[in-house]
Amino acid sequence: MPPYLTKQLIKFAISFIAACAVATAALAQDTLKPLTASVVCPPMVGVPAARLYGVWAVQFENPPVGMPSTATMRLERHAEFSESLAGTVSRDVGVATGSAAQRRSIKAALAGDFEDGILILDESSNNINITGTWNGEVVKDSCDTLLKGVWKDTSSSAPINASDVPFTLRKLP
Repeated sequence: MPPYLTKQLIKFAISFIAACAVATAALAQDTLKPLTASVVCPPMVGVPAARLYGVWAVQFENPPVGMPSTATMRLERHAEFSESLAGTVSRDVGVATGSAAQRRSIKAALAGDFEDGILILDESSNNINITGTWNGEVVKDSCDTLLKGVWKDTSSSAPINASDVPFTLRKLP
Protein backbone atom coordinates (compact mmCIF):
# COMPACT_ATOMS: atom_id res chain seq x y z
CA MET A 1 0.00 0.00 0.00
CA PRO A 2 1.44 3.39 -0.97
CA PRO A 3 2.47 5.63 1.94
CA TYR A 4 0.15 8.50 0.95
CA LEU A 5 -2.84 6.09 1.11
CA THR A 6 -1.76 4.85 4.53
CA LYS A 7 -1.65 8.45 5.82
CA GLN A 8 -5.15 9.10 4.43
CA LEU A 9 -6.46 5.90 6.01
CA ILE A 10 -4.95 6.86 9.38
CA LYS A 11 -6.51 10.38 9.14
CA PHE A 12 -9.84 8.84 8.18
CA ALA A 13 -9.64 6.33 11.05
CA ILE A 14 -8.82 9.07 13.58
CA SER A 15 -11.66 11.26 12.28
CA PHE A 16 -14.06 8.31 12.36
CA ILE A 17 -13.05 7.38 15.94
CA ALA A 18 -13.42 11.02 17.08
CA ALA A 19 -16.87 11.28 15.47
CA CYS A 20 -17.96 8.06 17.18
CA ALA A 21 -16.69 9.31 20.54
CA VAL A 22 -18.63 12.58 20.19
CA ALA A 23 -21.80 10.74 19.16
CA THR A 24 -21.44 8.28 22.04
CA ALA A 25 -20.95 11.09 24.55
CA ALA A 26 -24.03 12.90 23.22
CA LEU A 27 -26.05 9.70 23.39
CA ALA A 28 -24.86 9.04 26.94
CA GLN A 29 -25.96 12.54 27.98
CA ASP A 30 -29.42 11.95 26.51
CA THR A 31 -29.82 8.69 28.39
CA LEU A 32 -28.77 10.36 31.65
CA LYS A 33 -31.24 13.23 31.35
CA PRO A 34 -34.23 11.27 32.71
CA LEU A 35 -32.20 10.39 35.80
CA THR A 36 -31.48 14.02 36.60
CA ALA A 37 -34.79 15.50 35.40
CA SER A 38 -37.83 15.81 37.65
CA VAL A 39 -39.77 12.67 38.40
CA VAL A 40 -42.66 12.02 36.05
CA CYS A 41 -45.80 11.15 38.01
CA PRO A 42 -48.62 9.03 36.63
CA PRO A 43 -51.67 10.99 35.45
CA MET A 44 -54.23 11.68 38.17
CA VAL A 45 -57.19 10.55 36.06
CA GLY A 46 -58.52 7.28 37.42
CA VAL A 47 -56.13 7.18 40.41
CA PRO A 48 -57.76 5.19 43.21
CA ALA A 49 -58.38 6.71 46.63
CA ALA A 50 -56.13 3.96 48.02
CA ARG A 51 -53.12 6.02 46.90
CA LEU A 52 -53.96 8.44 49.73
CA TYR A 53 -54.17 5.82 52.49
CA GLY A 54 -51.77 6.60 55.31
CA VAL A 55 -50.73 9.37 57.66
CA TRP A 56 -50.46 13.00 56.57
CA ALA A 57 -48.97 16.07 58.22
CA VAL A 58 -51.34 19.03 57.97
CA GLN A 59 -50.09 22.63 57.93
CA PHE A 60 -52.69 25.41 58.14
CA GLU A 61 -51.87 28.88 56.88
CA ASN A 62 -53.22 31.66 59.14
CA PRO A 63 -55.60 29.50 61.21
CA PRO A 64 -58.27 31.23 63.28
CA VAL A 65 -57.53 32.02 66.94
CA GLY A 66 -57.61 28.87 69.06
CA MET A 67 -56.92 26.53 66.15
CA PRO A 68 -53.42 25.03 65.93
CA SER A 69 -51.41 25.55 62.76
CA THR A 70 -50.62 21.84 62.50
CA ALA A 71 -52.56 18.59 62.69
CA THR A 72 -52.21 14.94 61.77
CA MET A 73 -54.57 13.23 59.35
CA ARG A 74 -55.03 9.50 58.85
CA LEU A 75 -56.84 8.30 55.72
CA GLU A 76 -58.01 4.76 54.98
CA ARG A 77 -60.65 2.82 53.06
CA HIS A 78 -64.22 3.77 53.93
CA ALA A 79 -65.97 0.83 55.64
CA GLU A 80 -69.16 1.11 53.57
CA PHE A 81 -68.00 2.66 50.31
CA SER A 82 -64.81 0.95 49.11
CA GLU A 83 -63.96 3.67 46.57
CA SER A 84 -64.22 6.40 49.22
CA LEU A 85 -62.04 7.59 52.08
CA ALA A 86 -62.54 7.66 55.85
CA GLY A 87 -60.24 8.69 58.64
CA THR A 88 -59.49 11.15 61.38
CA VAL A 89 -57.83 14.48 61.87
CA SER A 90 -56.14 15.17 65.23
CA ARG A 91 -55.35 18.68 66.43
CA ASP A 92 -53.23 19.38 69.49
CA VAL A 93 -55.16 22.30 70.97
CA GLY A 94 -52.68 22.83 73.81
CA VAL A 95 -50.26 24.10 71.18
CA ALA A 96 -52.83 26.60 69.87
CA THR A 97 -53.75 28.00 73.27
CA GLY A 98 -50.16 28.00 74.48
CA SER A 99 -51.06 26.19 77.67
CA ALA A 100 -49.07 23.03 78.41
CA ALA A 101 -51.48 22.23 81.26
CA GLN A 102 -54.42 22.17 78.84
CA ARG A 103 -52.56 20.20 76.20
CA ARG A 104 -55.00 17.76 74.61
CA SER A 105 -55.71 16.40 71.21
CA ILE A 106 -59.09 16.84 69.58
CA LYS A 107 -60.04 14.22 67.01
CA ALA A 108 -62.65 14.55 64.31
CA ALA A 109 -63.93 11.96 61.88
CA LEU A 110 -63.39 12.37 58.13
CA ALA A 111 -65.22 10.91 55.14
CA GLY A 112 -65.07 11.80 51.47
CA ASP A 113 -63.78 11.11 48.01
CA PHE A 114 -60.70 11.48 45.84
CA GLU A 115 -61.19 11.71 42.11
CA ASP A 116 -58.91 12.95 39.33
CA GLY A 117 -56.51 14.55 41.82
CA ILE A 118 -59.27 16.37 43.76
CA LEU A 119 -59.81 15.59 47.45
CA ILE A 120 -63.17 16.41 49.08
CA LEU A 121 -63.65 15.51 52.75
CA ASP A 122 -66.34 16.26 55.31
CA GLU A 123 -65.22 16.57 58.92
CA SER A 124 -67.39 15.79 61.95
CA SER A 125 -66.28 16.47 65.50
CA ASN A 126 -69.44 14.82 66.92
CA ASN A 127 -70.00 12.03 64.34
CA ILE A 128 -73.41 13.54 63.53
CA ASN A 129 -73.01 16.97 61.96
CA ILE A 130 -70.54 18.22 59.36
CA THR A 131 -68.33 20.62 61.28
CA GLY A 132 -65.72 21.30 58.61
CA THR A 133 -65.00 20.77 54.93
CA TRP A 134 -61.72 20.01 53.16
CA ASN A 135 -61.24 20.74 49.46
CA GLY A 136 -57.79 20.07 48.07
CA GLU A 137 -55.86 19.17 44.99
CA VAL A 138 -52.70 17.18 44.35
CA VAL A 139 -49.73 19.45 43.69
CA LYS A 140 -48.34 18.88 40.20
CA ASP A 141 -45.27 16.59 40.05
CA SER A 142 -45.67 15.58 43.72
CA CYS A 143 -46.88 12.07 42.79
CA ASP A 144 -49.83 12.47 45.20
CA THR A 145 -47.67 13.02 48.29
CA LEU A 146 -48.51 16.74 48.55
CA LEU A 147 -51.94 18.34 48.41
CA LYS A 148 -53.01 21.96 48.83
CA GLY A 149 -56.46 23.35 49.41
CA VAL A 150 -58.79 25.06 51.85
CA TRP A 151 -60.52 24.00 55.07
CA LYS A 152 -63.71 25.69 56.21
CA ASP A 153 -65.26 25.68 59.67
CA THR A 154 -68.94 24.80 59.21
CA SER A 155 -69.71 24.09 62.87
CA SER A 156 -72.58 25.81 64.68
CA SER A 157 -70.01 27.91 66.56
CA ALA A 158 -68.31 29.15 63.37
CA PRO A 159 -68.72 32.81 62.47
CA ILE A 160 -71.26 33.38 59.71
CA ASN A 161 -68.55 34.67 57.39
CA ALA A 162 -65.85 32.16 58.44
CA SER A 163 -62.86 32.42 56.13
CA ASP A 164 -61.40 29.55 54.17
CA VAL A 165 -58.18 28.39 55.82
CA PRO A 166 -55.49 27.30 53.32
CA PHE A 167 -53.81 23.99 54.14
CA THR A 168 -51.03 21.77 52.89
CA LEU A 169 -51.05 17.98 53.35
CA ARG A 170 -47.71 16.13 53.22
CA LYS A 171 -47.71 12.35 53.18
CA LEU A 172 -45.59 10.92 55.97
CA PRO A 173 -43.43 7.83 55.39
